[in-house]
Amino acid sequence: MINSLQLSQPFLGDIVEICIVTRDHQRTMAGLVKLGIGPWRIYTFDETTVAEQTYRGKSAKYAIKVCFAKAKNVIWEIMQPLSGSTIFQEFLDRHDEGIHHIAFNCDDRPWEARIQEFKSRGFHLIQSGIWMGQNAFAFFDTESETTTVFETYCFPTDFIYPEPEAWFPANPLS
Repeated sequence: MINSLQLSQPFLGDIVEICIVTRDHQRTMAGLVKLGIGPWRIYTFDETTVAEQTYRGKSAKYAIKVCFAKAKNVIWEIMQPLSGSTIFQEFLDRHDEGIHHIAFNCDDRPWEARIQEFKSRGFHLIQSGIWMGQNAFAFFDTESETTTVFETYCFPTDFIYPEPEAWFPANPLS
């Protein structure tokens, strides 16, 4: 049932990221580079780089290859699950590869207010963590009602990406 108060008070804000889940991040990056999306920063999100890892409400250990590229005002992300229980592996098992989620800035609301707003609207947290000790991210179970997963994350205003494990196709500063 649609709640008119919720309809009159949107909170998602701007789309800031589109993510593709794949079994082969190299192949997916190469295809997107052909479309002019890149260069790509490549990282591994695991227990050494992501604190407070959760999966479906419980503490979890997982590893994911994560690649980022900026195109205009949107971050493109590629995720390849490597180990552990993740919503990304669930997606591959159910749907195969493709667009998995979109991320919103939630009009720059405080982190806890974002989490609470999703919960108050009936969407449960299904995967989360804190990358590099400062960038919280949270995925919500919106797929059954919207056909995709929604994410929000919070990068500090002074955030600078750490040096990646690798660049694809090459470091733009080289």
